[in-house]
Amino acid sequence: MEFNLPTETIELPSKGLLYPEGHPLKTGTIEMKYMTAKEEDILSNQSYIQKGTVLDKLLQSLIVTKFDYNDLLIGDKNGLMVASRILGYGKDYTFKYQGQEHTVDLSLIESKPIAEVVKQATSNEFDFKLPSSGVDVTFKLLSSKDENAVASELEGLKKLSPNSPPPDLSTRIKHFITSVNGERDKKAIRQFVDNYLLATDSRALRKYLLEITPDVDLTFFPEQSEEKVSIPIGLKFFWPDF
Repeated sequence: MEFNLPTETIELPSKGLLYPEGHPLKTGTIEMKYMTAKEEDILSNQSYIQKGTVLDKLLQSLIVTKFDYNDLLIGDKNGLMVASRILGYGKDYTFKYQGQEHTVDLSLIESKPIAEVVKQATSNEFDFKLPSSGVDVTFKLLSSKDENAVASELEGLKKLSPNSPPPDLSTRIKHFITSVNGERDKKAIRQFVDNYLLATDSRALRKYLLEITPDVDLTFFPEQSEEKVSIPIGLKFFWPDF
């Protein structure tokens, strides 16, 4: 017997703007199938969970569009995570926040507005002048491949120095900065981050990157609150009956 699984066309938070011409994701959409028992097996795979690869394995199984998964921008991956939850277990997500139970309609979650600098970009690279030092840097938005490289480097550093705190922040910065005052040599960039990047400049750069990164708005207004807070993403996000 053959069965046809239903699929849905999902709009990417980036609208496809930062993918190169001719790339399958340049259209700004991606096709995904509904979750089956096969994907539930992936979600419960302890090896994937321990390695931190369970979300990637799930999305790779659900995505129908043919492309190199490593190219997927992190903000777009977040959008697909929400879409996969809806396709698997529905739009209502119930969780506890500060002792109170809340339910959000995931289908109402919207993408962040696209920043003008992203609309005008001809590639995934952006300019920024560090406000304190005046140094000009260029940077890129990280892809799934870049995130894996960061994770691998941190794992290697952890093995070399198991008793030292992992340099999460500086390692990530080394991977998203692509040039310093026009110098693109990776060794020079790493030396700059380790020895010359001021804390105030690091904070300003990371804030700007966050502001322009296409992503989904995973926040909500708790009852009797005027400020948005992040929606907690835990086991119950993909296991609503956990």
